Amino acid sequence: MHLRPARRLLLTAGLAAALAAPAFAPGTAAARDGDRGRDRVEVRTTGTCGRSSAIRLRLRAEDGRIRIDTTVRTARTGRWRLTVLHERRVVAKLRVRATRAARGFERRVTVRDWSGADAVVARAVSPAGETCTAGATVRGS
Repeated sequence: MHLRPARRLLLTAGLAAALAAPAFAPGTAAARDGDRGRDRVEVRTTGTCGRSSAIRLRLRAEDGRIRIDTTVRTARTGRWRLTVLHERRVVAKLRVRATRAARGFERRVTVRDWSGADAVVARAVSPAGETCTAGATVRGS
C-alpha cells in the first residue's frame, strides 16, 4: 500500500499521540472503600474526540482487578466500535449502540490487575468515522 507523504505523516502522528496518551495522564488517587476497609485506586481522565463528542475514562483498581468504565457523550446515534487496550493488548472489541435518549453510551470492561502500573487506552469510532481516544495509567491496588 502506497500512501502520500502527508497522509503517512498524519497517520504516524495520530498513532504516536494515541500511544503516548497514557504517559501524560493525571496521577492516581487513593481512596478508602467505605465499610469494607479496602484500599482502592481510581483514575479519571478525559480524552480527545473529533467534532462534537466527548469521551471519559474511569479506571478503578481493586482486589486484583481493574474496572474500566468508558463513557462517550455524543449526538451521533448508531453503532460505534469500541476497542479497549490493556498494556497495548486488545482486551475488548465491542459494538455499542449510541442512543439519543442516553446521549451516547457507557460500557464497562474488567481486566486483571498486573503488578506495577497498568496503562489502558480506549478508542471509539462512530459510524461516520469520528474517532475518540482516551488513555490513563493506574497503579496496582
